[in-house]
Amino acid sequence: MRVLVAYASRHGATKGIAERIGARLSAAGLEVDTLPAGKARDVRAYDAVVLGSALYMFRWLGEADSFVRRNRAVLAQKPLWLFSSGPFGPDQFDQKGRDTLTPAVSGPKNLDELSRTLRPRDHRVFFGAWDKAAKPVGFAERLMSVMPAAKNAIPAGDWRDWPAINAWADGIAAELTNPSAPR
Repeated sequence: MRVLVAYASRHGATKGIAERIGARLSAAGLEVDTLPAGKARDVRAYDAVVLGSALYMFRWLGEADSFVRRNRAVLAQKPLWLFSSGPFGPDQFDQKGRDTLTPAVSGPKNLDELSRTLRPRDHRVFFGAWDKAAKPVGFAERLMSVMPAAKNAIPAGDWRDWPAINAWADGIAAELTNPSAPR
């Protein structure tokens, strides 16, 4: 079974998550290609797809949105899993698990529309990573890099929960290698 793990990443944290998912699927005996969403071309050649993107301002990166637009009809016919990653870690949450910086960490603003048209089997949000030394990409990051108060608004760190990512990938692998197992 051939699986495409496609991703959109600005600074590499989402790429790292996608690579881990791809490695776990490969270890389970699946044939996996892990590619940036902009370089993934013939989605029809795959039996299943995992697609992820970094979240910025509650939106997926344009590369992931373009991938969905180009492949919407094909994706809707295949086993599909979606994931999103963001820079904030568990220290941005209060004792009840509520995000203290944003109204909700639930995925891209258009998740309902993606779910309705693509019918993914699951969507997960994983914490990401943030390196203050990384070169700013895009207007918002460049603006934050020159504003003293904004520079410290997002703490640096790597909050990717590798055990949770591994478990999610292993669940996908189990579902693909044993389709009769309950989801």
